[in-house]
Amino acid sequence: MKSARTAARALTASALAAMVVLTGCSAAKTGEPAPQSSGGDHELHLPADYSGEGPGTLRSAITLPTVDRRIIRASEVAARISYVSTSGIDGSLQTVTGSVFEPLGRPPEGGWQVIVFGHGTVGIHSDCAPSLSPSLSGAADAIRALLLLGYVLVVPDYQGLGSTTGYHPYLDATTEGYNMIDAARAARKLLPAASDKWVAFGVSQGGQASWAANELNAAYSSPDLNLVGSVSVSPAADFSGLADLAMAGALTPQQSIAMVLILTTLKTEHPELNLDDYRRGGAQANWTLLAGCSADSTEKRIDVASSLSPDDLRPASEAATDQLRTYLIQMSGLPRSPAGVPSLVLQGDQDQLIPVAWTDAAVQRACDMGSVIASFVAVGRGHGDFDPTEALDWIQQRFRGDPPVSTCTIEGGPSIRKVPQLTLPE
Repeated sequence: MKSARTAARALTASALAAMVVLTGCSAAKTGEPAPQSSGGDHELHLPADYSGEGPGTLRSAITLPTVDRRIIRASEVAARISYVSTSGIDGSLQTVTGSVFEPLGRPPEGGWQVIVFGHGTVGIHSDCAPSLSPSLSGAADAIRALLLLGYVLVVPDYQGLGSTTGYHPYLDATTEGYNMIDAARAARKLLPAASDKWVAFGVSQGGQASWAANELNAAYSSPDLNLVGSVSVSPAADFSGLADLAMAGALTPQQSIAMVLILTTLKTEHPELNLDDYRRGGAQANWTLLAGCSADSTEKRIDVASSLSPDDLRPASEAATDQLRTYLIQMSGLPRSPAGVPSLVLQGDQDQLIPVAWTDAAVQRACDMGSVIASFVAVGRGHGDFDPTEALDWIQQRFRGDPPVSTCTIEGGPSIRKVPQLTLPE
């Protein structure tokens, strides 16, 4: 008979593995039945602390009447929130949306421990936001399982997703980092029983967000919050190499989709940018499809991306390549400073979106800056394909306050190759 600890580990492993559906530039398979909602259609405004003006201020909190009813049954509170955060582009205050879930039952001493989950790419349009999806863009099973294990889950949409104002500065690390931190602050204003301890956990775009949150937290967050660690799975830490891959005509289909989203965002930020310096042929003809929400026409988008010629997303000149590279460094370029708390980085050596060499180089730079970082590469695995038990163990260690382990100076480091022993569910 399994012990309670073994059962809990198995449940959480399944939960974290389910979060893989939110990674990269694709979504869950089409044709699957939609999860059943709670059945109601009435939003209720929730009591909370709405005082304040600056970053982390809670602006609104309403029930999620159409969310998967399995989450409703497992939660004391299931809410869609809006809160104040900061743009990493111009420093302006922005209203960001997201979701917050509190477990059922009596909170433990010190309050419910908090996981802020940074989702992977869902698109760049407002209606792509996870908080607007009954399945939370495929994360419902993961959120339910982690709720049953006693964690508060906070899922920021990121600036511009779920909001009717502004735009989504896709893959801008500073914006996403601020959004993660402020989501943790806002959640505590809704949930008085939440602990001050939290972990930033993210996959792909969210891996970039959790990495950035760790670097930004000490100078940006409030003293009543205690970030204890960050987990970055297949993080988009530094993807400036996409410019050279595009010039070489060597983008993978996943990278091609990401490039379309990046260029669309850059055009919004820099109106003078000539998109036709970076697109032609099939990419130009299918631009709207390629730039759509990940959950829409998923298979067709991948088919189109796979059919693009090397010239379709090739910059028109060396000058155009240099300009693109400069923008990509500004957007990503992690690390920029030492991490404030321990971090865990997980990646696969068969990643077709973020090559393992790019992440290895970012980890090495973080080590050189003095960060406490543990980095592991799963042999034979791709983007977002990670060992959930390893991530869970590390998160639990951070909440317990165990001494962190760094791979920066051990033999074979700083990124340790490992042959996975766990087979993830399909």
